[in-house]
Amino acid sequence: MAGIPIVSHSGNNGGFSIYDDYKLNHQVPTINNISSLLSILKDINSAVDDIEIESSIEKLQSIVPINKMDQLLTFSEQIIIDIHPYGDSEHQKHLVKSIRQAISQSFLLTIEYANYDNSVNIRQIEPMSLIFKNYTWYLFSYCLLKEDYRLFRVSRIKDLKLTSTSFVRRDKSYHDISIAENDATNKIILVLKASSSMKARIADIFMEDDITELESGEFLIKTTMPEKDWLLSLIFSFGEFIEVLEPVELRDTVASKLRAMSNIYNNNFQT
Repeated sequence: MAGIPIVSHSGNNGGFSIYDDYKLNHQVPTINNISSLLSILKDINSAVDDIEIESSIEKLQSIVPINKMDQLLTFSEQIIIDIHPYGDSEHQKHLVKSIRQAISQSFLLTIEYANYDNSVNIRQIEPMSLIFKNYTWYLFSYCLLKEDYRLFRVSRIKDLKLTSTSFVRRDKSYHDISIAENDATNKIILVLKASSSMKARIADIFMEDDITELESGEFLIKTTMPEKDWLLSLIFSFGEFIEVLEPVELRDTVASKLRAMSNIYNNNFQT
């Protein structure tokens, strides 16, 4: 086993032994360690169906003594990691598996990708990393069409083709690009007023220091947020239980979209 010091002894009574002062229990993973690793690997493998991950699972299980299997099962039920996206489908599983293969073999992918406006583009990309974030799979790649790094949402990939053209992985990583984009993104000071019924929800999303409970039982939220498209989606997800106080520009945008939505429903009722 790697990391365990072996001593060679010469002569008729020679052989091999472990160094006298070496403490084996400090190096060998415990049942807790193995259980934690297995939980993560099994759930990842259920999404990507990877032979190497399957092999790792088998190797980890093989080092557990038979008399410890019940203990392993008990630990495995104590912490469960579920990374399956909402609305997970066989099509998406197929995409993730194919992307994983392309990444491991460094082959170009040709994808049909749906943009925000529902237009579909054909892109040739160098797949670099699969990212699971907020219950959604993303593909970090270098796009040959845009000649830049791009983050593609896997659920918007309508079709893909694994080519036989190989590429050399570029120097920059997802973390490099993510940090740079975060630094460059415009930030706004967001002030919201939320209904008392949203207490648990706002505690899940916003930092405790950003939330103030008012005498009315409502909550005042003051925080800094990136000026991104998803911010509107977040606000609308609260329905009528939240109000944008600042910035005024965002408040006006929300009001404008609400009027447009109201017109749609009013027209439907009239017809």
